[in-house]
Amino acid sequence: MRAILAGPSTPSLRAVESQETSTLMPAAAGSPAVADVPASSRTGERSGRRPRASRPAAERAAKKHPYINRELAWLDYSARVLFEAGDVRNPILERINFLTIFASMLDEFFQIRIAGLRQQVHAGRATTSPDGRTAAEQLAAARTKVLELVADHSRIWGEIRRALASVDIEIVRYGAIPEHHAILRQRFIDEIYPVLTPLAVDPGHPFPYISTLSLSIAVGLRDPETGERHFARVKVPQILPRLFEVEPHRFILLDQIIEANLDLLFTGMDVEEHHLFRVTRNADLAIEEDEADDLLMAIEEELRRRRFGEAVRLEVERSMPIATRRILLEGLGLGDDDAYEIRGMLDLTGLRQIADLDRADLKSPPWTPVTPPRLIPPDEDEPADVLAAVRISDLLVHHPYESFVASVERFIAQAVDDPDVLTIKMTLYRTSGDSPIVRDLIRAAERGKQVVVLVEIKARFDEEANIVWARKLEQAGAHVVYGLVGLKTHSKVCLVVRREGSGLRRYVHIGTGNYNPKTARLYTDLGLLSTRPELGADVTDLFNVLTGLSRQRTFRRLLVAPHSLRSRFLELVDREIDHAALGHEARIVVKLNAIVDQPSIEALYRASQKGVRVDVIARAACSLLPGVKGVSDNITVRSIVGEFLEHSRIWGFANGGEGDWYIGSADLMDRNLDRRVEAMVPVEDGDARNRIAEIIDVLLKDDRRSWQLGPDAAWKRTEEIEGHPGTCDAHEELRTRAASLTATAATPHRPRAGVGSLDPRA
Repeated sequence: MRAILAGPSTPSLRAVESQETSTLMPAAAGSPAVADVPASSRTGERSGRRPRASRPAAERAAKKHPYINRELAWLDYSARVLFEAGDVRNPILERINFLTIFASMLDEFFQIRIAGLRQQVHAGRATTSPDGRTAAEQLAAARTKVLELVADHSRIWGEIRRALASVDIEIVRYGAIPEHHAILRQRFIDEIYPVLTPLAVDPGHPFPYISTLSLSIAVGLRDPETGERHFARVKVPQILPRLFEVEPHRFILLDQIIEANLDLLFTGMDVEEHHLFRVTRNADLAIEEDEADDLLMAIEEELRRRRFGEAVRLEVERSMPIATRRILLEGLGLGDDDAYEIRGMLDLTGLRQIADLDRADLKSPPWTPVTPPRLIPPDEDEPADVLAAVRISDLLVHHPYESFVASVERFIAQAVDDPDVLTIKMTLYRTSGDSPIVRDLIRAAERGKQVVVLVEIKARFDEEANIVWARKLEQAGAHVVYGLVGLKTHSKVCLVVRREGSGLRRYVHIGTGNYNPKTARLYTDLGLLSTRPELGADVTDLFNVLTGLSRQRTFRRLLVAPHSLRSRFLELVDREIDHAALGHEARIVVKLNAIVDQPSIEALYRASQKGVRVDVIARAACSLLPGVKGVSDNITVRSIVGEFLEHSRIWGFANGGEGDWYIGSADLMDRNLDRRVEAMVPVEDGDARNRIAEIIDVLLKDDRRSWQLGPDAAWKRTEEIEGHPGTCDAHEELRTRAASLTATAATPHRPRAGVGSLDPRA
């Protein structure tokens, strides 16, 4: 810790003056251009009480600090993702992958964030966001930014489409391939026509329900006998592939095939016009948990209602006439500001078919995660003994550089097969559809072991999958808990209890990422495996809170939200301030997905003002504004967007030279700190601490994939700031280091026997 916290300072953005890409919303008349942030009293938090939802007006007015709007900060992150799609240094199929990721991100932004703002407007709420904007003002500012992003998205797709043709991959227009029309018409009759249902709109046919994120064709018709004009809608079936291959690596859009054969759907009518459109609906669940007799049934009912959520966005082809657009907007209950014209292909998530093509020459070299050196078995034919390795000392694993399968999955599988293991307890927030971990838990329950699983059925967009797994676990005999009323369980913890000698030993895994083998190959996450008695006792107590009626709020080593996590973070920041006042080494490193929590941001501003150096590495939304004179001079903010998704959460504190590191599941967001069960764990093993320090060092040195946030709220590439192409890609560097460590690993540790303890006083 000492080495990294005393290391060279990262480049400063205090001199950056450009205002061209500022994310701060235009100030309302008479209000400051930089948002005001109310100060926070920590009295209640220090005593362990759950923070109140709102603070008195006098307290809110006590202190003002700059705060970047959360919605615009998130859109800025989307822009950083979109940059990767436009960067010609990336292999072309990787660029397409970034295009589809951006499209999915924007969909979710409207389904959740825009939907929430619209609800506030409709409810007539006068409350403002921390930056002083009303919901209507935020909607207007978000629309301005989205329009820019959508235009860039279409432009970049046009560039990529032309580049694809140069490597013999094409998405062609229907009119450009007359030689295939006869075959495509027959395919339409055989494969597409049977699953189409045209729906007319007239006094006898009300405006049809249009499902969220589905493509539809608006069809203008004329009756040749009466001259009357009609309107109909044809849904593009989601059960069929969006792209039809007409020749090897030559594709045509499904919607264009349908449009070319509308005469077969509307026999006897003249097809005068047809235009593609897409609707997005509110997808946020609204569950009255306190009133629900059965949380599982309440979730299932709300999932059925989600299909009929309020429309929040209409995407249309630019060629669609105003009259046709008006029919759609009125039918959906939307206004002009809810419509977005798209140039070129509508819904670029359909390009996943192209990104998945078997063209290794157009992709980044595949990375195969390595086995952690301490888990390499003495004999290649023997499986790794994870439990023995962890008995020696704590084991820190870093995914996707190190194998999730060879570490975490092996840990669970070994526990299942070990006759001395009595109990396995785990939290599941998101997992894969074919999860080997869940299969192992089912196997353990069938073998008579005590298996306890908290399945968070409120995990957004994974509710249905989690319900399926929960029922399978119950059928196998596992004890399943569906979450806590009013809170989401987001912590990533696992407990294994094993009989050893005359006692019992507890093995724990505490991580930053989900127990999901698929995302473990794409997301950077850390996991700590340990047999430390205090951690074992804490995790045991945490499960008692999650599964029983325990109201425990304090733990020995774990920091747990919503009770002690924020208050302890603020105390750790204050401790650094005290060290700085005494002339001791003082520095804070915070790596996370997002930082928008006002008390946490205010604490970091206060630390900066007292001379504490603060480095923030935030992948997505960051509401903290660095480099502001007299407020955040000593704070730098970076974001890294590259081949892997930065997902780990790390806190580092110099502590006067006796550095502390924490890892866990929580971002510095009010939802994580107030409305979720989160767990952060102190990393106390020397080797593990050194490794985290090295990881942070590499991330701060990255000048190829990194961005820096300036005092003008503009994100700039480090390459642009330094004036030359980057030479350090953090993901590439960490891959190289992981491969080198495994290749040069000495003879694996030989496990030694140990005694265990299940003493609740540990």
